[in-house]
Amino acid sequence: MQFLRALFKKPTNAPATDSIPSYRIYTREFDKILKASQLDEVLGPISIEHATTLDAAWQRYQGALLDWRMECSLAALEASRLVRIQTTEQMRADTVVSILVDHSGSMRGQSILLAAATIDVATDFLVHLGCKVEVLGFTTTSWKGGQSRKHWLSERPRRAKPGRLCDLLHIIYRAADSNFPHAGYLKPMLRPDLLKENVDGEALQWAAKRLYARPETRKLLLVISDGAPVDDSTLNENDPLFLSRHLTEVIGTIETESVIQLAAIGINYSVNRYYRTAEEIELPQDLGVSTLHFLQRLLLNNEPQKSD
Repeated sequence: MQFLRALFKKPTNAPATDSIPSYRIYTREFDKILKASQLDEVLGPISIEHATTLDAAWQRYQGALLDWRMECSLAALEASRLVRIQTTEQMRADTVVSILVDHSGSMRGQSILLAAATIDVATDFLVHLGCKVEVLGFTTTSWKGGQSRKHWLSERPRRAKPGRLCDLLHIIYRAADSNFPHAGYLKPMLRPDLLKENVDGEALQWAAKRLYARPETRKLLLVISDGAPVDDSTLNENDPLFLSRHLTEVIGTIETESVIQLAAIGINYSVNRYYRTAEEIELPQDLGVSTLHFLQRLLLNNEPQKSD
């Protein structure tokens, strides 16, 4: 167990991952960080049509995934057994896991439904092991750049290559210190009006910053995504690789510092083009069991990494 104890050495000071010189932000004025229960403050009250769609999705989430949940439960039992054999209770209590979920428009439908269900079973798995768990999401408050773009368009003279040009929305579904979140805490993730653009680099910085502030020695950050960073307003005014390049730089900083163990799962998308520790699944329905097995390997630190 010596190699596992080595994972719990006290880390150095957190790196400044929010300072990437080549990345520019037009304004942070319209960015929002909210609890999931506060989404009405940004999105407005949900419409009757969207509320009907949300209720239907929630009913399916609660009742129509029984076989899927049973398969996940069996996988969780076996994964938990293996983790308990190879780690101590103290090690697990000194571990925090943050799950960061891509809320891009392409996640709409089955992908976000099964992502939410996966987070539910993964959180239960980790909490019963004694780990702390955080669940975060990221998107934008609106399409087409929102207030940031309107402000930029009103400038005279208008700044060329303004940098990130949209209103970020970062969502806290479950804070790491939450012991007993209410049963419907993931329901807002299924709102039809929520999923929009995805600026992954800044979301990763935000999630990492929250982890750096945690007292636990072992820190894991798992990203669930189905595609590359995209915000049309930003990419139209800069260059096509502006957001992808920033994501690569942020990942490089986090992985080099080694304070946080970073990993990603791609839904029909090769996240290993960005992340050193990564896994791809072809179908959303495979996400649950794959995530549990992936977390097991991460907790035991025997996940193979891609070569540079």
